[in-house]
Amino acid sequence: MAELELITVGRVSVDLYPEQANVPIAGVKTFAKSVGGTATNVAVAAARLGRRAAVITRVGDDAFGSYVRGALEGQFGVDTRFVSVDPELPTPIVFAELDPPDSPRLIFYRYPRAPDMNLRSADLDHAATNAAPILWIAGSRFSEEPSRSTVLSMLEARTRRQHTILDLDYRPMFWPSTADASREIGAAVEYASIAVGNREECEIAVGSAEPDEAADRLIDRGVAAAIVKLGADGVLVALADGRRELVPPVSIEVVCGLGAGDAFGGALCHGLLEDWDLVEAVRFANTAGAIVASRLLCAEAMPTLAEVTELHGRTTPRADDAG
Repeated sequence: MAELELITVGRVSVDLYPEQANVPIAGVKTFAKSVGGTATNVAVAAARLGRRAAVITRVGDDAFGSYVRGALEGQFGVDTRFVSVDPELPTPIVFAELDPPDSPRLIFYRYPRAPDMNLRSADLDHAATNAAPILWIAGSRFSEEPSRSTVLSMLEARTRRQHTILDLDYRPMFWPSTADASREIGAAVEYASIAVGNREECEIAVGSAEPDEAADRLIDRGVAAAIVKLGADGVLVALADGRRELVPPVSIEVVCGLGAGDAFGGALCHGLLEDWDLVEAVRFANTAGAIVASRLLCAEAMPTLAEVTELHGRTTPRADDAG
């Protein structure tokens, strides 16, 4: 079996998307089914770009769990060797309310708790997570035990090697309080070589939503690079060596804002694996995110390398265009 290039760790779900946009969920008539979950979608996005990706998560011993495992392996090309089956807890369901499409609301059904929060040491392979060129951890992993201790043990064993990426990934419904989230996600930054998050997530992790200040605080915690996503204002890339650049957004008509950040993550990993300059990797990732925002669904919407390359070439200014 080929060596893995990327391993992500995080939640998984079956996502149900309204096929009628701009309608409150009470008025929706039909839904489309898809695999979901931040870290899972990052693995799907990377696999769609040709990378060898796996996800560490758990599903229930039910029909939805079988669907997730089958779709990841067969449809999306994601290695499922680390997708374990929980004998008691059901696979989570998530409903998306696309009203409005550019700011959708997610309704999580993770009761009594999600299987992915039951990650244990038996679900891990430290040799694999230490050897993978990229390990991508979602911040939600630290909201409950035993997931918190399990993932921390993985990070401690990896010893912050390049590229250990922390997706700050703050979802209020997963946490007892913002103070708990700040304490746990903030502490996890100490294990990362790259931190990625939006303004709110940065504020939770390091106490500031101001992009430059947040980047400074992340770098002070020891990351080699901080990537602060600013929505319509672009993405701030800050490196420990002092380099700092604002990458502009890609203009596109939004159909569904869900999944754009996950496409960004998968494409960022592709760029890192190609050994691109980080700013160029972020430009490419922005393009992938924009493509997904122009489509319905998440996993099925992840673009191919040809699609991203084609749009990226049309939206990136050439050096001879300057002036």
